[in-house]
Amino acid sequence: MTAFTSPGGTPSGRDIPERHFFRPPLPAGHAPRPHLCERLEQGLEGRLLLICAPAGFGKSSLASEFCERLPSGWRTLWLGLGPRDGDPGRFFERFLEGLRRHYPGLYEEGLALLRMRQPHQPFAFEAWLSDLLDELQVRLDGEDLLLVLDDYHLVQGAVLDSSLQFVLNHLPAGVRLLVTSRQRPAWHLARLRLHRQLLELQVQDLRLSAEEAGALVAGQGTQLSDEERDLLLQRCEGWVAGLRLWLLARQDAPQTEAAPLSPAIADGLIHDYLLEEVIDRQPAAVQAFLYQTACLDRFCAELCDALREEHDSAEILDHLKAHQVFLVPLDEQGRWFRYHHLFSDLLRRHPPAAGEVSRASLHLRACRWYSRQNDPVEAVEQALRAGRSDVAAELVQNLSEEQLLGEQNVAMLLRWKLELPDSLLGLSPRLILLYGWALALACQLDAAEALAERLGHFLPAASATEQRLLLAQWQALSGMIARGRGEIALAERHCREALVDLPAERFGQRFMCISTLANLAVTRGVLWRAREFNRQALELAQRYGNPLFEALAHHDRARVLQARGEVLRALDEVRLGLARLGGLGAHKPYAVRARLTLYEGYLLALRLQPEQARERLQAGIREARACRDVTLVIGYSVLATLAEQEGDIAEAFRLLAEAERTLHAWDVPPIYYLALVTLVKCELWAGQGQLPLAELWLARLSDTYTGEQPAAAPELLPQLPLHLGLRRAIVARRRFQTEDAERQLRDLQRQARRRGALMFACFADIHLCLLLLDRGRLEEAGAVLVSGLESGRGGCLLAFLHLLRRHPHWLRAQLAEQPDGPLASDLLALLPASASSADAGGEAVPLSGRELGVLRLIAQGCSNQEISERLFISLHTVKTHARHINGKLGVERRTQAVARAKALGLLD
Repeated sequence: MTAFTSPGGTPSGRDIPERHFFRPPLPAGHAPRPHLCERLEQGLEGRLLLICAPAGFGKSSLASEFCERLPSGWRTLWLGLGPRDGDPGRFFERFLEGLRRHYPGLYEEGLALLRMRQPHQPFAFEAWLSDLLDELQVRLDGEDLLLVLDDYHLVQGAVLDSSLQFVLNHLPAGVRLLVTSRQRPAWHLARLRLHRQLLELQVQDLRLSAEEAGALVAGQGTQLSDEERDLLLQRCEGWVAGLRLWLLARQDAPQTEAAPLSPAIADGLIHDYLLEEVIDRQPAAVQAFLYQTACLDRFCAELCDALREEHDSAEILDHLKAHQVFLVPLDEQGRWFRYHHLFSDLLRRHPPAAGEVSRASLHLRACRWYSRQNDPVEAVEQALRAGRSDVAAELVQNLSEEQLLGEQNVAMLLRWKLELPDSLLGLSPRLILLYGWALALACQLDAAEALAERLGHFLPAASATEQRLLLAQWQALSGMIARGRGEIALAERHCREALVDLPAERFGQRFMCISTLANLAVTRGVLWRAREFNRQALELAQRYGNPLFEALAHHDRARVLQARGEVLRALDEVRLGLARLGGLGAHKPYAVRARLTLYEGYLLALRLQPEQARERLQAGIREARACRDVTLVIGYSVLATLAEQEGDIAEAFRLLAEAERTLHAWDVPPIYYLALVTLVKCELWAGQGQLPLAELWLARLSDTYTGEQPAAAPELLPQLPLHLGLRRAIVARRRFQTEDAERQLRDLQRQARRRGALMFACFADIHLCLLLLDRGRLEEAGAVLVSGLESGRGGCLLAFLHLLRRHPHWLRAQLAEQPDGPLASDLLALLPASASSADAGGEAVPLSGRELGVLRLIAQGCSNQEISERLFISLHTVKTHARHINGKLGVERRTQAVARAKALGLLD
């Protein structure tokens, strides 16, 4: 079950080929075992079907026959296991990918999280499996599914045994597990048997009866006398593989030749028999082929040709298939194969003869073939198996910094890093820089800095030019690391000095320095300078015609435009970036595409287009997970805000928790995301009425980021002080501290306008307008609204959300007195048709008192059962009220009902 890779190095496990889940066909002349299949069918009443016996007793063939005989309505998933699947992360990735063949999209977040797992880090497999099994239970919807793990003994280990024991303990209804293995798994089999949840077939069950052996012999077209048959059965003792080996060896024997001694159950005899009666009887070219290709876990004709430096591999494979020489197909197309494990073990034990190509050389040839196929991951693995870590390192070095920094798919490079000896990382400045950038982009700052320090071993360089270049590259990387830590002055100094000495052809590193300086300018509130850096970055990317860097430049420009309040222009910029990436295939994830997609979702949320925003945010999160890109926290945060706007507080907190779990699993320092997540939580707490809690955490954030010695705002939230000022003012207003709230909002107005941050100026204006309306200062509120309309002309409709919901009639009247413009038109289109009646105090929709009570609990995130318990009414009555509410409000879902009720003023 070896994973292929896509041309860019990302495992195409994102789309794992069929061969990984292909159930091998029954061998020619297979003798049916109906009585065993009947016993297995009876075992479907339990949870586990275990077929455990030594090699060659027909375990896999029986499992395959049983799958073909399953009652109608059953689905099957076949996982043929190999030694490489012993890593629990690899195993469960394939396990989930197999399930997704039947249930597309199953546990998308879990799959991405598993792919980002680093083997040296602890991983909570049981928690991961719990979420998977819960989601699978929902998706089953009454269906029956049989999961087959074939050759489980090849992957057994303490972690995997424990994890699968958990699966057995929590197996969803309708799912059964069938396992074939040479040794019994370390599971609680006695307990399962006691509770009638286990059916186990062992060696005594699998031995061929006389009738079955006779059917097998007859199926091969071999004529035996009764005496010969009885002798063979006595000697073979019902061993399927021994009988098959004997039949295979006898096919070309003269009819007058006495039957050879039948094999006994012993590895030595298996060895001798295979050598003498199978391998030695093959033509010399076929024998050489077997020994040369045995080192491969899987192979195709083209790979075998490259390995042998011949052109007849396809013909030899046809010969092996025709003569049933232990060739196992791995796909429906008949392109990829492996040898039977027992057969390949024997072949690999055969020492190369004098003059034969060594195994290391064969792996090296395979490495070159995979390199030519643009399959760098498999190429690196073959180089390592050849004992040539230097070749593996060279393959990694062939990546340019521009390719790495443009794609920013650090997951790929971090996986390779685990396969190479640590001693190699210090052998060349290039490897140090490549892995240093990968670690920095993965937010593993301490590791990146430790690696960057190794560059000092290469100083002084051979020439002054080389020395300047090496120092400039070190400064570029150090600037990135310093920005991640919030060391603004150090980051600026490193980036500026790097730009002085980095040559033009190092445009990727120059681009990263300019991008970092632009972000720091936004952090300092100097937006005009950020725009200048954006212009330089875009010109640099266009000069070299690199679409990835051009798209990154458009992303950075969009962020600055949004910081200035120009939401519509930012949205155009994002779409320009996505259009520049239009030529890239969807088969491979790109961090820049993930960021642009996420930012498009964020901007659509600012435009009050929640459905479109949600779709883009979810797509961006999926791609960001595949790239291990930290910006997925933006997607989760905006999704949480959207859930809060629709009244689903529980979903909002779940989304934030998922973001934190993911980033923690990726070893991302909290400095990158904690402030953003906490800020959204404060918004949720305030919406729930937990104002002291929100106030406490806002105060802590303010002490950190706006105190006497403020920390730098994080890279993902460079305008954090403005966010904090707005949130604190809103909490003060909700605590009826109106004077403090008014003072804070007016301070925020002035501060935001001074910085050119018109979006925050707009938010401050509208919240001040709401405060003045609450206090009956209508004339002042009208003047502030005019200011807000001016600040919001860039298209940020979200700032007006509460005004649209709470004072639609007043807003409509005020807009009627203003000059026509795009913003006024957008706001009028969002106003409900019944604004006047709702604002006047009457109910625009005639909901009963009980219906309003149910609606309020729905808005608090209560389930139907919780509403039933709180209102002392039946569950059926709750559902009836919910249907009536949806009908009266003209919506289909409860979240839509809450949003509609808020727009009509029925809910605050």
